[in-house]
Amino acid sequence: MIAIVDYGLGNVQAFKDVYTRLNLPVLIARSSKDLVNVTKLILPGVGSFDYAFMKLDKSGMRKNLEDLVIDRKIPILGVCVGMQMLARSSEEGKLKGLGWIDAIVKRFDSTNGIILPHMGWNNVNPKSYGGLYKNTKEDLKFYFLHSYYFDACEESDVEATANYGGEYVCSVRKGNIFGVQFHPEKSHHFGMQLLKNFAEI
Repeated sequence: MIAIVDYGLGNVQAFKDVYTRLNLPVLIARSSKDLVNVTKLILPGVGSFDYAFMKLDKSGMRKNLEDLVIDRKIPILGVCVGMQMLARSSEEGKLKGLGWIDAIVKRFDSTNGIILPHMGWNNVNPKSYGGLYKNTKEDLKFYFLHSYYFDACEESDVEATANYGGEYVCSVRKGNIFGVQFHPEKSHHFGMQLLKNFAEI
């Protein structure tokens, strides 16, 4: 069962709609009791880093997520701010991140003329066409909306990059922990394929 973590942020219903169209079992988890017997987790997120953590802590699900992901090795996909939460810290806030991937979230340098937030469709360049990118082709495009990016310390954790005022990391993986900066739930057939691939991992 795929559980979409609803802690008050993110396009929860949009993810559920995608999996319903794919005829895959899915539930929206709003409390720790909803996280029993799950096989995959999606951690969505919009807004600011610190606010996301305050909402997650208030939901009472953070400890359950840590047990599932770190101890039981249940695959998790962090999306947008949900991906940024996987890092150690963020320039956007003062709270500590989950620290599941060695990274710092940094603000784009807008002095070179780029407009923030980075909003709209952008090409994504995977290292390989396996994992999240299985059965996809070149010229992948996904929908983005963000002003901060994930600066991964280990090259081995990087799954894909994009370019906005320069190349940056937009997709990571460390074991059972996945993250994407873009919004697959808003990215039509590209996003549907990626979410299907995650369900099959």
